[in-house]
Amino acid sequence: MGRAEARRAQNSTRTTKGKKPKKTGIRRFFTWKKLLAYFVGLIALGVGAFVALYLYVDVPDSKTATKLQSNIYKLSNGTVLARTGQVNREEVPLDKIPKDIQNAVVAAENKDFWTDPGVDVKGTARGIFNTVMGHGKQGGSTITQQYVKNSYLSQEQTVTRKVKELIISLKVQQKVDKKDILAGYLNTSYYGRNAYGIQAASRAYYQKDVDKLTLEEGAYLAALLQAPSQYDWTVATDDGKKNAQNRWNYVLDKMVEMKWLPADKRKDMKFEVPKDPKPPKGMSGQNGYLVKAAEQEIERALRAQGRSESDLAAGGWTIELSIDPKKQKELEKAVYQQVTRKLDPQARKVDAYAQVGAASVDRKTGRVVALYGGQDYLKHFSNNATREDYQPASTFKPLIFASALQNEAKNENGQRITAGTIYDGTSKRPVRGGDTAFAPENEDDVSYGPVSVQESMNKSINSAFAQMAVDVGLDKVKKTAVDMGMNGKAGNFEEVPAMSLGSMGASPLRMAGAYATLANHGKKVTPTLVAKVTRNGGQKLDMPDPIGSQVLDRTNADNVTQILKGVVNDGTAKVVQNATYAVAGKTGTSDDNKSAWFSGYTPGLVTTVGMFGEGPGGKQVPLTNTGGHDGRVNGGGYPAEIWADYMGEAADGDTEFDLETDEAAVVPPPPAPPASSQPSSQPSHSPSPAPSRSQAPSPSASKPPTAPPPSPPASQSAKPPKPPTPPSNKPSPSTGGGADGGTVPNGGREEQQN
Repeated sequence: MGRAEARRAQNSTRTTKGKKPKKTGIRRFFTWKKLLAYFVGLIALGVGAFVALYLYVDVPDSKTATKLQSNIYKLSNGTVLARTGQVNREEVPLDKIPKDIQNAVVAAENKDFWTDPGVDVKGTARGIFNTVMGHGKQGGSTITQQYVKNSYLSQEQTVTRKVKELIISLKVQQKVDKKDILAGYLNTSYYGRNAYGIQAASRAYYQKDVDKLTLEEGAYLAALLQAPSQYDWTVATDDGKKNAQNRWNYVLDKMVEMKWLPADKRKDMKFEVPKDPKPPKGMSGQNGYLVKAAEQEIERALRAQGRSESDLAAGGWTIELSIDPKKQKELEKAVYQQVTRKLDPQARKVDAYAQVGAASVDRKTGRVVALYGGQDYLKHFSNNATREDYQPASTFKPLIFASALQNEAKNENGQRITAGTIYDGTSKRPVRGGDTAFAPENEDDVSYGPVSVQESMNKSINSAFAQMAVDVGLDKVKKTAVDMGMNGKAGNFEEVPAMSLGSMGASPLRMAGAYATLANHGKKVTPTLVAKVTRNGGQKLDMPDPIGSQVLDRTNADNVTQILKGVVNDGTAKVVQNATYAVAGKTGTSDDNKSAWFSGYTPGLVTTVGMFGEGPGGKQVPLTNTGGHDGRVNGGGYPAEIWADYMGEAADGDTEFDLETDEAAVVPPPPAPPASSQPSSQPSHSPSPAPSRSQAPSPSASKPPTAPPPSPPASQSAKPPKPPTPPSNKPSPSTGGGADGGTVPNGGREEQQN
């Protein structure tokens, strides 16, 4: 072997001895260099995937559920009447939430909220890991992430949802101001007791608006966010209560740590037990009628502004009603006292058909201060105060006279129509000058001969007003009535002679508006139940002004008031006389006694009461013998008695009308009868004025009020010279709508009054 070959052999032997064995199988993939490459590649892949997801995942539209809110209906004194809607949530702007309360929530949930990037990567990663490992729900999300979860995503605990939460939170953080994020979080979070958002929670736990909360109360609401059901003091276990107090202390301590709360003030703070939950406000009783009537007003306002009615259904509205709680209570009491307690459907079938509706309006503001829709909205859905399917009957007659004055109309003889103008009060007298034959019958077919307009109004003489309507012009009468607030839609208000007897449909609320126009000296009043409407604590919905333009000259309106005072002083409405304030009004009883009315007013308050016979399927039926009353139910009976009872408690302000009238003096109230042991030579056909509840027990409809001396029954009375005595106490024959009168002792009626 040569020297060179030996050297190569030696080197080969040395190399073989120092070389590590070559790796085989899976081990050849895990050198440190390869592991580093794998790690770098994984990071690159993750970053690339995240970038791809970031570009791919868009911020979705907020969930419909988070937009839904309840509508809050409040009375004039701030009392919550009802809440409607699928979700108990009322959004409020951040500036309505006290700064201390904001800080309490931030301290509890995410103390670095104002400076963080909007996400907690470590916390989210821990949450993803625990989700994968099946460890259940884990915390660590920022307020931004919780807001994103509430507003854009589901509550499911999945890896996909958590990754989306992280990406969307980063995008939201870039586009949305921190204050808006906090406001969104506070308005969407669940606090227990079916309360979504801090305003609903404040009402649920403390029965107050969020801007009235103390810091101690706000700290409890902040503590609830961790475990709403477990920390609800009313249902919490002993451990739950202990944990709730610990969390409450944690919230306040964190506020001290963040220098949002002075330490010395913190030492003096004590945990306050929240109030027990109140049952949710429902739609029972009068609540449903008030809410539905208010909804109709708001929907009309939305349509008038070119907006959709669905805006109301979306929620978030706070609706303040003009209802005066005291007057509302008095109206409900009056209906019960004068009618409801006397009804016995088991003994009298007709009693099951009696329905009462009423509306009371402040004539100066046009605001509805009390409204009665029926005994219970959940039992009778039709609102008797707003329904327009019954005839207003003779309560329409003052509008005919108003039209005569406004149009300077003349009678057949060319004489200007005034309170002193003479008409023929003969029953069934054919109306002259019209295109349609019409000869209305007076109640009980009584003929009066020549009578003044004042007397015709007092006694509600059909034949006189049928002729007056034609003298004025049916089209002009209708125009005046519509100008005053009546419904002029075709089919509801036909220009036919029978309209003189109130044959159109009307509601107590509309009639209250028409009479309020008279009381308001001719300025149109459109009764309004809604006083104020706001949304989410800021946006305001403009509602129409209930006081409109001058539709009647003041003198003409005041002349009608003057003549209606006579109806009270010496007519079918004597039952409403009151010694402390002046009253003007008119009774009405429709065809076949299917409805009975009284519309009247004092100088400040206008109230209309209607009573309706509603049989099965909504069929209109007579009210005859309702409540044990023997015979016809007239406007001067139950409706006037309800009116007198209510107004005796509710009327206030001016006691005398401020009238500018050119009519002769109104018929004065009758003088008090002199004390005497001798019975009256003439039978009394007028009821005694109904005392208020504060003065005396309410009179029964079937028993006479105490008065010396009692009059004999009408059937035994001597026949007065004029007008003739009604032949009987049976219901009068159909008159085409327009008979009315007052109940009297022993079931009689006001003498020959319709």
